[in-house]
Amino acid sequence: MSSRTMPADPLAGDAPVPPEAWPTHLVNPQGLRAVYGAEPPPLTAVRLRQVTLHEDGPALTLRLDLPYPADPPRKWAAQGFDTVQTELAFTGLSALTLYGFGTEITADVTLTAAGDGVAVHVTAPETTVEAVARTVHLAALRAYAQE
Repeated sequence: MSSRTMPADPLAGDAPVPPEAWPTHLVNPQGLRAVYGAEPPPLTAVRLRQVTLHEDGPALTLRLDLPYPADPPRKWAAQGFDTVQTELAFTGLSALTLYGFGTEITADVTLTAAGDGVAVHVTAPETTVEAVARTVHLAALRAYAQE
């Protein structure tokens, strides 16, 4: 494990350093903060809707469903939306591993510092995605009503 999640010396009695909140890795977290405030939802048990690879960059985009905010934008509430969907775009890929895939994937997603970039880990029973990128940005943030 990295020194960000575990103390350098486990025998020293120091408590583990908690991982940074995932929005701290975003180049542009403002939209997320506008919708969720200071407490964005964790990326645990989120619906993985799409994994897209782009030769430009090269880049990886993850489309995820997030929990609906407690105090949603008025426009979303007026339209009866109940789910938030985001696209996280990872650019300047230097590594990528994809194992397995399926439908209706519920996954845990973690973002961690990796040298001068960011690492993403998507873990679900049927699939694993791991990548290292130079940057990650919020490419889309929208809401919809599940049927």
